[in-house]
Amino acid sequence: MNRILLLAIVVIVGGLIASISLFNDQLANAGSTKKIQFTKTITSSQDPGIGHGNEQMAIILPPNKGSIYHGSITYSSSTPVQVVILHQIDKTDSEGQPIWTVNGNTLYAVTTIDQNSSGGSLDFTGSAIGLHSTNSSQFTVTASVDGWIRTTTDVAPVSAVIPTTNNTLKIVSSTTPIQIPLHEGLVNGKIMYYVITDSSNILVANNISEKQNWQVQLSPALAHVPVMSFGNIFIFTNGITGNGTRGYQNDVLSSIPSDSQYSPLNKVIEVSWNVGRGPFILNSTKAILDANMTGKVKLTTTDTILNTPAISWDGGNLGIRSDKILSDQVAYVGGQLLDVNTNNMTATFVGHRGWGPDGRTVYYIITSGSPQGPAQTMKIPNVSVFSLLGSYARDVYHFANGIQGAGPFGYQEGISSVQLGDSNYSPICKISIITWKDPKTAQVLETKNDVDFEKTNGTIDIQEATVSGKNYMLDCPIVKSP
Repeated sequence: MNRILLLAIVVIVGGLIASISLFNDQLANAGSTKKIQFTKTITSSQDPGIGHGNEQMAIILPPNKGSIYHGSITYSSSTPVQVVILHQIDKTDSEGQPIWTVNGNTLYAVTTIDQNSSGGSLDFTGSAIGLHSTNSSQFTVTASVDGWIRTTTDVAPVSAVIPTTNNTLKIVSSTTPIQIPLHEGLVNGKIMYYVITDSSNILVANNISEKQNWQVQLSPALAHVPVMSFGNIFIFTNGITGNGTRGYQNDVLSSIPSDSQYSPLNKVIEVSWNVGRGPFILNSTKAILDANMTGKVKLTTTDTILNTPAISWDGGNLGIRSDKILSDQVAYVGGQLLDVNTNNMTATFVGHRGWGPDGRTVYYIITSGSPQGPAQTMKIPNVSVFSLLGSYARDVYHFANGIQGAGPFGYQEGISSVQLGDSNYSPICKISIITWKDPKTAQVLETKNDVDFEKTNGTIDIQEATVSGKNYMLDCPIVKSP
């Protein structure tokens, strides 16, 4: 029902709202043997195996036809779990042993290692490996794998797609909690909590990343956004020691989401106390400008634009989900925050899984958007100035029909036109909708080239989601690209 509501809003206004190879980019070719080496944090989802609907599974290495994994795994889980190793077998060999299958055709013999432990290490060989719980409560696990995949036939690269029936795509970890450091700022004398996700300046991004121990992404595209699309963030370079970005008093921002001119984008203005003229706390834009006029401080306007989405402010906050258990059906509605902790200074978002332009996994969060209808459904601020940013946003493609999956409309996950590290990467997204002309012919699309190919072949229609001639936009920064 929630999906139908969200899709209806978007169809009425003209469009809406961004999973993939788990580690294709981590495979080093070595003939028919490829190296696997990674560390992942995964939230479990419903076990897709027939007869396991009330159980949870976190697939670490997914089934890949004609391939065998071998190596070692070390894991730490939020609850005690079983280690499950799958071995692909023929139907003729299935008698008298435990079997796991998604579609009743491809069968796997099961080795279950029930250590009754929330952590451990072991060596393995098999067609797939996962961590399993026999109850329905989700768990989170961090696993490190060091091993190899040996291909016995010519197959496509390893994918996190779990094979299913009925034209349905099942992606491992389609959502995951994303914890981001929280900052305490001041707006008109009142506290506002916010996060910093992106910077147009690499040095500023690196400095903030080091201080907050969480990576701020570089977005050169933000340096060129129009002046009416951003506010100001005043950062103190000396004065009273505190929790500001530079280690002095709290940063001061120019607006909160309830202000008509609010934007999560802010230009950095440095505030320096002049010798013998202070310091004391300045808690608003007006106080800072007055101090500048009287010679107490010096203001230096930089070229740096930060993405600083507001989390909680005087009289409002981002919607916090009442249901903390994530599922494919509700990830886009009812709030994009799982938790806000002002003691530990963290905000935990719903991380949505999607594909990058080259088919690599990306996770992104959603912090604000426009127009108002879908923004209200997702319980995020409506930001009217996003209408100015169509030329400075990355394209994100979502699906209105075709292969069923964990995308916002109940179909496959979306595809971003730009990846982290690209010169035109932007946290601001311009949403387009892909519609299969004949849904019965739909296939899973994983890359921008896949989209372009199907468009050229005439099998899909692509339309920008618009409202009264204005693009549908989101602040949906990529925060993780495994």
